[in-house]
Amino acid sequence: MESKELYKTIYKIAKVVNSSLEPKVVLGQIVEQVTRTMGARGCFIRLLNRNGTLLKPDAYYGLSERYAQKGPVEVGKSKLDQEVLAGKAIYIEDVRNDGRFQYPQQASEEGLVSLVVVPLIAHGNKVIGVLRVYSGETRKFTEEELEFLSCIANLCGIALENARMYTALKRASELANAYVYQVFED
Repeated sequence: MESKELYKTIYKIAKVVNSSLEPKVVLGQIVEQVTRTMGARGCFIRLLNRNGTLLKPDAYYGLSERYAQKGPVEVGKSKLDQEVLAGKAIYIEDVRNDGRFQYPQQASEEGLVSLVVVPLIAHGNKVIGVLRVYSGETRKFTEEELEFLSCIANLCGIALENARMYTALKRASELANAYVYQVFED
């Protein structure tokens, strides 16, 4: 994979992050760009639920609806995700034969073989989810590709943090306006 292509994709994704505060829109475009740029089978972003026990599907590209909805990824049952949520990038050469992967049968049916997973980090160094890239054949990922994916995961974290702060400010503004309106009405 050419460095020039990776940098172009980072630039495109940074523009997407700056252009929208809608997480679904931003993350949807990110998974598509990552899949196309890396020539991957698919890309998936999963975010932790409030109590940190489940990784819930948020955005994916190149994967079937059946695979995306195969079941919950329970952090307690997934050694792979436990390692990634601790801040470590993980590469698996063949998910069909690796005990750390929670759904090997479904991956086999989907035609998935190699996988790389990086932590999705926001608000300093808090891991809030994972970004996964799947290959349909045995594939090694270069150090440059892993750095690219870590950069993209950080951009995802920035996008989600921006959206969260915007929503909080919007809600505070609505409450302030409602209070002012009520005070002047009374």
